Amino acid sequence: MAFSEYQQQYQTEQSDRWGGRPATIVVSVSTENGEPVDFDAFGDRFERDSERFGFSHTARVAQGVMFRAQLPDGLVEVSGRLLDPAYSQIHREQLLEGRWFREGDVAALAPPVIVTEALWERTGRVPMDQHPTITITGDAGGTFQVIGVAPRQGFGDEELRVDVLYDSYRARVDSLPEGAWPQYEIWVGADQSAEIGPVLVMDLRAGLPEGQVVSVSRTDWGATPGMAESMKTFELVTGGIAVLILALGALSLINIQLVAMRQHVREIGVRRAFGATAARVFVSVLLESLVATTVAGIIGIAIVVAVLRSDWVIPTMFQGMQDVPPFPMRAAITGLVASAVVGAIAGFIPALVALRVKVIDAIRF
Repeated sequence: MAFSEYQQQYQTEQSDRWGGRPATIVVSVSTENGEPVDFDAFGDRFERDSERFGFSHTARVAQGVMFRAQLPDGLVEVSGRLLDPAYSQIHREQLLEGRWFREGDVAALAPPVIVTEALWERTGRVPMDQHPTITITGDAGGTFQVIGVAPRQGFGDEELRVDVLYDSYRARVDSLPEGAWPQYEIWVGADQSAEIGPVLVMDLRAGLPEGQVVSVSRTDWGATPGMAESMKTFELVTGGIAVLILALGALSLINIQLVAMRQHVREIGVRRAFGATAARVFVSVLLESLVATTVAGIIGIAIVVAVLRSDWVIPTMFQGMQDVPPFPMRAAITGLVASAVVGAIAGFIPALVALRVKVIDAIRF
């Protein structure tokens, strides 16, 4: 059960990196006839609404930008993204090396950029403490300082990409290039998204030029029922495996207790001969198993807590997890109750056998 809790947190964080944390609202604008959109005018409208609603985390994201970078082996075309600093908080961005963008980076003489691991290798894997740079040609050309490296997203990920601050790019270029499409992301509370979404749509659509369409939607995993169902399915599977293991352990313990009971037949007979009641014999045999499994359960929980809270188990099993949850008390309590129940079940049958032992037969045994 503890493993299931950690796995759910890991899956949640992986989903956050793609769609944003719950609840992430994405705003985009387009035209019905495919004509260009004045993104600057719409951006001003969005900024005014953001201030009115008091959004604390908003980020502009523009994709579809292409750059030509000067690499040791010549000019290479690389993809680009224009981002705001808050993007890392919304998407739990983690870097292989270096740091993420800061608000003050816009004023830097050499604008900071973040490159992918594949592009970093093409430039020679210069360490961040040596302040590596990359040269980009074109309208937004110049020398950019590499401040971070985004890790590969999987085996075979060789994407060459440069992430640039949105304002740093616009300070050099009057407008977004053709083919780029900006979006505006907002991170709000999951309980507020249902109320904010419709009102935000009405405000953004009011006074728009004819033919423009505003789209407001949630992209986080909380808006996808299938994600929550998959997490529940994983928990049911792990729970089923745990129940199967407990059942097998209980059967083995019953066999052991029955064998041990045969070795205590004479003792039971003597106790019965000296006046021990059937109820007392039943309780003593039952408690022997119950106490043993309960103590074993406490020891097992302590071992699991120590292992999972060590400095190498969780980072190794769930690489990149940011918010490591504490050991779930639900799992500890369930484990303790399960160990007691298994002990009671394993001791019940031997206790019934002890009740049927006749005094004269036990003494002769």
